[in-house]
Amino acid sequence: MASKDQSYKAGETKGQAQEKAGQMMGGVRDKAEEAKNKANETAQTAKDKVSGTTQATKDKTSDGTRAAGDRAHESAQSARETAEAGKEKTGGIVQGTVENVKNMAAGAADAVKQTLGMGGNQDDPHATRRD
Repeated sequence: MASKDQSYKAGETKGQAQEKAGQMMGGVRDKAEEAKNKANETAQTAKDKVSGTTQATKDKTSDGTRAAGDRAHESAQSARETAEAGKEKTGGIVQGTVENVKNMAAGAADAVKQTLGMGGNQDDPHATRRD
């Protein structure tokens, strides 16, 4: 009978051990699940921070590029206006010079004609006419 009693106690001990092992495994499973969730939260937080930083960098770069383009456009416009003003001023000077040269040439031609007596100045009563 000792062997039946021992067998019973051995079975009882085995059942208690299995129960205890199941409880421990459940606790380990719970702890593993908590660790997994915590790791996922940490990873998501890091991902969100990186995403936000990346977007801020893109925005800042875009703003800088836009500002540089605006400055370049303004500089080009200013250069265009300066060139146009210089062209107009130069055109006026050249036109005035051309007119002065024409008037001087006409005056010189009239003087030569007068000197040679070929001037056709009918308004001048002092002009001598040679026929």
